[in-house]
Amino acid sequence: MITTTTPTIEGKRIVEYKGIVFGEVIAGVNFIKDFAASLTNFFGGRSGSYEGELIEARENAIREMETRAMRLGANAVVGVKIDYEVLGQGGNMLMVTASGTAVVVE
Repeated sequence: MITTTTPTIEGKRIVEYKGIVFGEVIAGVNFIKDFAASLTNFFGGRSGSYEGELIEARENAIREMETRAMRLGANAVVGVKIDYEVLGQGGNMLMVTASGTAVVVE
């Protein structure tokens, strides 16, 4: 599966558009990660626990989007966009959405 943020794929010709596909992931952030992140905020530096959570959520959203594209018979997704939202009381949930256009390329 070719997945790209561009509207076309160099060297490939889009022969069929299958539709818009999405992949959504909602991840909870637990107390331990919140505590570790608060220490990082206080002392400075990067929050590896939150970064890891964000990377995993993004990869899962992209994988879900690609799976939905394959179910439509696509072999690529173009124009991919990733969105992030904080949800829940106290902002303890992270929603990552990947969207793009499922296509068939030759």
